Amino acid sequence: MTADQARDRETPAAGLRGLAGATHPGPALAVTVLAGLLAVTADVGPVRWVLVVGAVFSGQLSIGWSNDLIDLARDRQTGRADKPLAAGTASAKQARVACALAVVACVGLSLACGLVAGLVHLACVAAGWAYNLGLKATPWSWLPYAVAFGGLTVFVGLAGSGQPPWWWPTAAALLGVGAHLLNVLPDLADDAATGVRGLPHRLGRRWIAPVAALVLVTASAVILVGASPAVPVVGTVSGVVLTLAVVVLVAPGRWPFVAAIVIALVDAVLLVLVS
Repeated sequence: MTADQARDRETPAAGLRGLAGATHPGPALAVTVLAGLLAVTADVGPVRWVLVVGAVFSGQLSIGWSNDLIDLARDRQTGRADKPLAAGTASAKQARVACALAVVACVGLSLACGLVAGLVHLACVAAGWAYNLGLKATPWSWLPYAVAFGGLTVFVGLAGSGQPPWWWPTAAALLGVGAHLLNVLPDLADDAATGVRGLPHRLGRRWIAPVAALVLVTASAVILVGASPAVPVVGTVSGVVLTLAVVVLVAPGRWPFVAAIVIALVDAVLLVLVS
């Protein structure tokens, strides 16, 4: 590292960038946007919408920061330069303070959406923390994702017009499991080096994309059955999803992984559009 690079790491701006990177910003923003869009369909008023989005975002921040704090020793062991805490672009002390503030904000904002709704959301966040604290290394690694994604739709529904339809949490839980399988795929080697063996690791690289595709196709079917959209919508979505599933099963290289991700995106968009 050059002297200029070392000085850059020490600047407040660099520290803030590193801290932001430790939140796992892609997944955090994706889940928050999904919650915000679902809240619009659940007849949530403007003030309650801000509370819902704030609760979900702060919860996601706490899950992201806690993940990197808990995994800090593992990330350093495997040389994860993409992890700000392991790379030294943000300090563990900063992350601990930020994580604590995010938890406080999450509790307050969640309960402001209503006691029952707030408790449901806090259970979703607790599921994310349970994954970070050890469930990710067990065959039950999929369960926190199912609980968190499925429970998120229940939280949004209760914060708005009431109990959501059955297919919201069912489809969202399946979407969460599929997201878990695909999210772990790039880290299989690092996880193996540090003894993490969740469900995807036990399936193995060859089977992750096909199993994820099966789960995500099932999520699509649940949405179409539950929402009962117009026949042309059913035909179009079914055709697209089944075509992508075939790509997952037979295509070479990274195409199965890409196709499975596209199915997940189709499911997420479909869940919002037909709700």
